Amino acid sequence: QVQLVESGGGLVQAGGSLRLSCAASGRTVSIFSMGWFRQAPGKEREFVAAISYSGGTAEYADSVKGRFTISRDNGKHTVYLQMNSLKPEDTAVYYCNVLPPLGDYWGKGTLVTVSS
Repeated sequence: QVQLVESGGGLVQAGGSLRLSCAASGRTVSIFSMGWFRQAPGKEREFVAAISYSGGTAEYADSVKGRFTISRDNGKHTVYLQMNSLKPEDTAVYYCNVLPPLGDYWGKGTLVTVSS
């Protein structure tokens, strides 16, 4: 069983930056591709970014491409999401998971609030 704990969220003004972290414990996730997802109030959870197990390949949702960067440190069992040029529409709870996502692995997420 894997436990994923997201952190780094907070309140930021539009145009600002945040760096989210996803720390894994219980089992190595270095063999999995990993993803970040988000869920805004009243909306479905959506895909944000993905990174291959080696970190060599990344993919992004069109809405964050060019502003967000996903990375990982397998030695620290941690996946990161650097978010720049934040917009109010980025406001959401952000989650990480393995890919494809497994229901048992969803954590509590970390709340990002972007004020205009």
